[in-house]
Amino acid sequence: MELTSPGTTVGIVGGGQLGRMLGEAASPLGIELVVSDPTPDAPAAPAVRDQVVGEFDDEATVRELARRADYLTYEIELADPDVLDAVAEDTGTPVHPHPETLRIIQDKLVQKRRLAEAGVPVPAFRAVDSADELRSALAELGYPAMLKAREGGYDGRGNVPVAEPGDVEATFDAIDGPAMVEEFVDYERELAVMGCLGADERTTFPVTETIHEAEILRETVSPARASEQVRERARAVTRDVLDVMQGRGVYGIELFETGDGEILLNEIAPRPHNSGHWTIEGCHTSQFGQHLRAVTGLSLGSTGRRAPTASKNILGDVDGRQPARLTGVERPRSSGTRIHRPEGCSRRYGTQLSRCRSRRSTDSDCCGYFRSRIAFSGVSRADTGV
Repeated sequence: MELTSPGTTVGIVGGGQLGRMLGEAASPLGIELVVSDPTPDAPAAPAVRDQVVGEFDDEATVRELARRADYLTYEIELADPDVLDAVAEDTGTPVHPHPETLRIIQDKLVQKRRLAEAGVPVPAFRAVDSADELRSALAELGYPAMLKAREGGYDGRGNVPVAEPGDVEATFDAIDGPAMVEEFVDYERELAVMGCLGADERTTFPVTETIHEAEILRETVSPARASEQVRERARAVTRDVLDVMQGRGVYGIELFETGDGEILLNEIAPRPHNSGHWTIEGCHTSQFGQHLRAVTGLSLGSTGRRAPTASKNILGDVDGRQPARLTGVERPRSSGTRIHRPEGCSRRYGTQLSRCRSRRSTDSDCCGYFRSRIAFSGVSRADTGV
């Protein structure tokens, strides 16, 4: 296995679950991690060398992170690209992906415009700064449509559907800030591809099918249950997206497959993404190991799939005060199933509590296993004996 130079340290802005999984991938590569996060003892803290406590966009915090690191990256889009630029220039610590990439992606309107200019297929969209502008845009795009906050949205937050003309005022008020509206895409399925830019090479992971509920990712299936022609179109769009991005690292690229088999770009994350968690068990190199390889200038690893793999995110559906029970999971040794329970997460509704991933001999085995067996529920203390 290729290792970094002794003592190579990567500083990560953000110490959440992604930071923790990066920490787990770092050790075999001989890489140490330091994270910054406003929450003391953040979820990533047990898996890294040290944590700097401070806001994601605080310049003093990022400077301290750079002082302790050879490279900087980020696992959350709340980092400030201007701060990253200034720190990189003053300290000589390289930032990957490049802050300009973060600047483009943070604003969904800028992101879509830049990609459309590069010839990447995207849904029709319009900038809207008032309810009247939204109404005019919808006269062109039609109903229904999706109104999106330009900044700050993630995991479906900041996205509000507009079903009919009577919804315009309330929908715009719900966003409460600069927005863009997109045409409604009547898609066949949602897809995702993890792409990676290295020092002088690039790779793509297998095309993955993603299943969402209430705009939150619940399941992934790889290989995606789409034709090979559709999967190749998805890879081609991914390559076009990577041409626009600056800086080394993994990019999570979310796509729509339309009813006629075409591919449209949905959104991009300049970091490892929850649609790629399945690569930990499912590929020879995980998205987390690949990201660290890219950031530190190592050669990229194989993205070949070990076996058909499915993943299910287990989200809290209780009030956060009750104990919780995960049922239906066979013994990992016999089933090819792995359960990941991140520390430091809440049981509140919509919060990710666990991830289950299963490698099976066929695609249908993976999907059927999760849909028929695994469940999460809140239970009383009497039921658990606590």
